[in-house]
Parts: sequence; structure tokens; C-alpha cells
Amino acid sequence: MTTRHPAFFEGTEMPTAGWWETLWPNPARLLEAVGLKRNMDAVDLCCGDGWFTSEMAKVARRVLAIDIDRNMLDVARDRLIKAGTTNCELVEGDAYELTTLAGGLVDFVLMANAFHGVPDQPRLAQIVHKTLKSGGRFAVVNWHQRPREETTILGEPRGPKTDLRMSPGQTIKSVEAGSLIFAELVELPPYHYAVIFERSSPCGW
Repeated sequence: MTTRHPAFFEGTEMPTAGWWETLWPNPARLLEAVGLKRNMDAVDLCCGDGWFTSEMAKVARRVLAIDIDRNMLDVARDRLIKAGTTNCELVEGDAYELTTLAGGLVDFVLMANAFHGVPDQPRLAQIVHKTLKSGGRFAVVNWHQRPREETTILGEPRGPKTDLRMSPGQTIKSVEAGSLIFAELVELPPYHYAVIFERSSPCGW
């Protein structure tokens, strides 16, 4: 039996091989939809096996990929090596330590398929706020609040438990409690949405 790391967020185990590609066959399209742009310094927070990290590195100037699971980082590292990526750093660490791990302010933070399991969401949002440059963006990709048995991939229910899922409104409320400002809601069929938040300019502090 595998012992769960005490700092893992709930419901964020990575999927088995095969269905990640089925669910997100075009990660570049998702990144475009949530606002990642060229020459940004970006963070893939709770990056898992690096499925989005590799695509982020094709767009951003620099990518910092953070996860607390060393095994997942090993998979991500192999993916990046095969892609010939040279502008990405993998860091083993706790998401709550983002400000320290980032080592400076960034333009963009992506958190995909993990925010629902964060025990103290406003706290994490506040940490992201402190890590973003003025006008920087935080993109939260979440499963829609639908019963798990309705979100099937390759014929099986997938995603977090039903009671962990959050509506867009719940996500917005949690992140705005951390001082970030709601900017945009993006639908990501078939089962996801993204909420984009901004750090206000200094005059808005």
C-alpha cells in the first residue's frame, strides 16, 4: 500500500496512462484560451506529469513547474527531455511555498485540475497574488460541478469525487478572498472551465 504524502491536496492523484491524452488532446489550445502569451514568465503549479508544462514551455519565456510529488516530476522531466525543452525548471515543493520557490515575480500562474483539493483556497490565492507581477494572471482550470458518474472518459467515470467539485461561482469566491480580481470565465468542453484572475495595478491595492 502506498503512503500518501501528508501535504498532497485531496483528490489530485494523476490519471492512468491514456485518458489524459483523450481528455486534453490539444493542450496548446487550452493554454491559448486561458491567456498564456509569448515572453511571459510562467508557473505550472501542481504540474503533475507535465502534460501542460511541455506546451507552456513552447510559448513562455521561462516556465517553473512545481509539484510536491517527486515521482510525477520524474515523469515530467522525461517528457521535457524528449521534447528538447531548455527553458523549464522543475521544482519539488509545496504550493503554499510558491513565493519562495518562484524566486521572483511572474506573469502567469496555471493551476489545472488541483484547486478543488486545496484545503485553504483563499490562503493559496493570496500566495499567488504575492507572486504575480502587477497585471499578472492566475488561471484555475476546474472540473464542472457535475456528478462524477457523468464525467466519463474511455468509458469510465473520471475526475475528483463529486463532493470536491466546485462551481465557477465557488471558485471565484475562494480566489477573490485572496485579493485577486475576477477577469474572465472560459468554458473548456466537455467537462471543465477556467476562471482567470488578475493582480490589480498598484493604484488598486
